[in-house]
Amino acid sequence: MTSQPAAPHEVVVPPLPFRVRPLGVRIAIIAVLAGLGAVCAVVWIGFGPQVRAQFTPFQISTLLVLGGLILASGHAVARSRVDVRADGLTVVNGYRTRELDWRDVTAVRMRPGAPWASLQRADGTVVALLGIQQTDGARAEVAVRRLRAVARAAHRGTP
Repeated sequence: MTSQPAAPHEVVVPPLPFRVRPLGVRIAIIAVLAGLGAVCAVVWIGFGPQVRAQFTPFQISTLLVLGGLILASGHAVARSRVDVRADGLTVVNGYRTRELDWRDVTAVRMRPGAPWASLQRADGTVVALLGIQQTDGARAEVAVRRLRAVARAAHRGTP
């Protein structure tokens, strides 16, 4: 028995739940933060004890706070994700989390040239999906198609 491909009008719902995270952006953030940390460590050691002794506690704490802000920013972008369930989805963009019901979602879009996908809500607002990055290429396209399929199925009442 051979399986027939789904007709264009059929909704093929992927197994639920599933999670989408950006891959390329996470790799870039890890590489940049690791490189920046290594350069800072090498420069600090390269200064020598006489130069390091000239730094005041305020200057050192300022550098540490800036480093912490850079780490927090990288972590915020890297933790972005979309969790898809039969009853709705959870969108994590940076440090903000939104719980959405499928009834609120009217469209899932990935416009050409847009950095990430977006959801059109029933009230007219748009929610960015930082977890689906255009830079991930085919992986992002598959994620958008999967989200659309789940949304269509939820609207038809067959998740």
